[in-house]
Amino acid sequence: MKGNKRITSAIFAMALGTVMAAPVATQAVAAEGAGKSAGDVMVRLRGIGVIPRDHGSANILSGHDTLSNEYVPEVDFTYFITDNVAMELIAATTQHDVKWDTGAGVVDLGKVNLLPPTLTLQYHFMPNETISPYLGAGLNYTFFYNENSPAGLDVRYKDHIGYALQAGVDYQLSENWYANLDVKKIFLKTTVNVDPIGVVADVDIDPWIIGLGVGYKF
Repeated sequence: MKGNKRITSAIFAMALGTVMAAPVATQAVAAEGAGKSAGDVMVRLRGIGVIPRDHGSANILSGHDTLSNEYVPEVDFTYFITDNVAMELIAATTQHDVKWDTGAGVVDLGKVNLLPPTLTLQYHFMPNETISPYLGAGLNYTFFYNENSPAGLDVRYKDHIGYALQAGVDYQLSENWYANLDVKKIFLKTTVNVDPIGVVADVDIDPWIIGLGVGYKF
């Protein structure tokens, strides 16, 4: 898992580097009348990797949680309030294998589905140029559902609100089509109850979400 953290940190750094370097590296502008502007709606389809952080503590167990990395499609909708300022709603769901690593062994806690709708407020740099990076921040509310507990256990998760940071870049392919790279860090916590053994765990999931896809501007 440490290797995954290093990889995702490097990708996030590259995305931020693109944001900072794009004004110098990009001189070509989009076609006349194209680009992003107030009132536009953009719909994107991304393939995303969801890479949780392995960190948590429990009342009667040592060690920490481990959640599997997952790869799923994601749909997002962006509305441009001005040429530079937009709001984006992100929708995707994942199913994770959950375990608890005590250091001496691993306890299987089954599977759980996460539905984490996230709303971010973004600032788009150079909205009328071929390469248009953006930064965003917002809120996330995660629903946990379809808990599939191992035999003899009842594992329950508490829904939770958190916040999100985002960096990405759009590359204009034609007047309305864009390629997109997007990296988000979701700050997400939950309380896990494992009955009948009475385990209560505070879990920081805090996933990296790395996406690559295409968008269409209406």
